[in-house]
Amino acid sequence: MNKYLVIGNPIEHSLSPKLHNFWIKVNNLDAIYEKKKLNENELAGLILEVKKKNIRGINVTVPFKKAVIPYLDKLTFESENTQSVNTIHLEDNKLIGHNTDIEGFERSIKDLKLDLMNKKALILGAGGVVPSIIFALNKMKVSEVIISNRTKSKAESLKDLFKNIKIVEWGEIPEFDIIINATSVGLKNEDKMNLDISNVGKNKFFYDVIYKPSETNFLKTGKKLGNRTENGKMMFIYQALGAFKMWHGIQPKINTEVIKILD
Repeated sequence: MNKYLVIGNPIEHSLSPKLHNFWIKVNNLDAIYEKKKLNENELAGLILEVKKKNIRGINVTVPFKKAVIPYLDKLTFESENTQSVNTIHLEDNKLIGHNTDIEGFERSIKDLKLDLMNKKALILGAGGVVPSIIFALNKMKVSEVIISNRTKSKAESLKDLFKNIKIVEWGEIPEFDIIINATSVGLKNEDKMNLDISNVGKNKFFYDVIYKPSETNFLKTGKKLGNRTENGKMMFIYQALGAFKMWHGIQPKINTEVIKILD
């Protein structure tokens, strides 16, 4: 039986095993997908297991998307330019770091028939999936990407990868067309952003990378103000689809049953 993993810390909240094991079952594959919590000093040994073929593939989540890079043989163009890996795959006995988060975000936006060309994007947060979102936004030709993060130095470090981003102080809400919550605030129902967005007006787009709960307080606020909202469920499904197709050579189906799995 082929074994696949998602690694992170924390990892308890991950629904990746639920989704991948569903696709494994419907495609009659001899495989299992599990989640594993680990510390950074365990990364090297675990990734070596992929080279030994004891593990056939790994998904990587916070806080290891950058930390895994030194243990890989090669990065794709997207991974190199975001310094972010969410999928590890063995190809020709080389450990390749892929980034399917970019495709996940991009396809979720396209599903909504949302044209972001020449639009201003404000991202809350600077870690995890943020480099992938910036990369995708640039592909979609937004006019400006603005980053606001509690620790300003972390936001500033993103300029090493993306020279044209603008950094603002946490709490400052500049003019925007789309606002994206890429922080972990919202994973618990009682979580509040502690940002005053009451004056942003209507006809904006609020996007939260969190998909459980399906409507965070951030999205509830956006909706109350008369704005369109979307959670990160389809981004999550599309990034998983990219990894599944890579590992198994099968394009899994996305239908109502798949979407309900994550409710």
